[in-house]
Amino acid sequence: MKGEIGAPGDGISRRQFLAATGSTGVAATAGCLTSSTPTVTNVDPAGSAAQVASDLPTTGRPEVVDLEERDNHVTLKTVNAVHHVHPGETMNGPITLPVVWAWQADDGTPSVPGPILRTTEGQEFSVTLDNTGMDMPHTFHVHGLRKTWENDGVPTTTGVTVEPGEKHTYEFTANVAGTHLYHCHYQTPRHMDMGMYGVLRVEPEGYERADKEYYMTVKEWDTRLSRQYGGEDAAYDITNRQMDTFTINGKSAPATFHPETGSPVVVDPGDTVRIHWVNGGFHSHPLHVHNHRFRVVEKDGSPIPEAMQIEQDVVNVAPAERYTVEFEADADPGIYLVHCHKVDHVRNGSSYPGGMLSAVVYTPVMDTDLFKQVMAYAGYEA
Repeated sequence: MKGEIGAPGDGISRRQFLAATGSTGVAATAGCLTSSTPTVTNVDPAGSAAQVASDLPTTGRPEVVDLEERDNHVTLKTVNAVHHVHPGETMNGPITLPVVWAWQADDGTPSVPGPILRTTEGQEFSVTLDNTGMDMPHTFHVHGLRKTWENDGVPTTTGVTVEPGEKHTYEFTANVAGTHLYHCHYQTPRHMDMGMYGVLRVEPEGYERADKEYYMTVKEWDTRLSRQYGGEDAAYDITNRQMDTFTINGKSAPATFHPETGSPVVVDPGDTVRIHWVNGGFHSHPLHVHNHRFRVVEKDGSPIPEAMQIEQDVVNVAPAERYTVEFEADADPGIYLVHCHKVDHVRNGSSYPGGMLSAVVYTPVMDTDLFKQVMAYAGYEA
């Protein structure tokens, strides 16, 4: 991965970020979101949920795993973890999911969404699902790829369930280029609502990445499920989901603006920018970019013919759909919002704004007072 700044993908490096912000090393000790000590909302600190959370690891940002650098194999370990959606106190924070079921690639950090698995068209690769650390069954199902029956990841039709204490290796060929969703297919609604989803990216042969290329997975949450598993007095009902949290790459605004743990789309003027949008939720999300017009260049692994690539600024992403959009960073340099245009999804609980909201951020404005103010909201104090 080229840098650790901005949404997961190929953005700018930390050194470039510090140069753009005019920092001279202060950011090395910045008050990042992950270094704060957030609390779980509506939980008695002496209660069982707080005790559960204190015993669990904390999720990190989804990492990009280049499978060809790992001999085309990755072990995905299932992990109970605490997930800080918005650790700060601004905009109705903090928001914490006291228990999530995260994916961890090899010896990496568990994350929600899971790691972004990246490979090249035509490669054969394998995924070992390591379920030795959890007390419930899981499976691994991936969209898009053509695969053998036993590798489809559905327990009832393949006969393959990875029970607690077990490992199982799935074998694949990257035979459909594009951006694909993966998720657990055991008790699917409950397990996806606990965080078991992620992205597989199969780059076409001869693929040239854009100047800036990012991955953004959106999801709505009924946090009662996590809080129920965390020991709170909460009752989750799959027939009556009550959405109260809305995320991009597992974070809600203003945490989405954080340059190291959030998902800002950081660009230089004149860049060609490509964003892979994935919906890991159960509701449609019309995604909108301010002051830019983009073209949909790929959907669910199928390239869109150039004659059909109309310029637009909103695209509705249904559950499990994947859209790759491309635009030129040709606007007046500034900070321009990216958000779901079901604007009631741009909230944290009953407080607006928040939720499914991030921004396109031009590097020339990173040394401005306004940018520093936005970073303060996000908990970044460089």
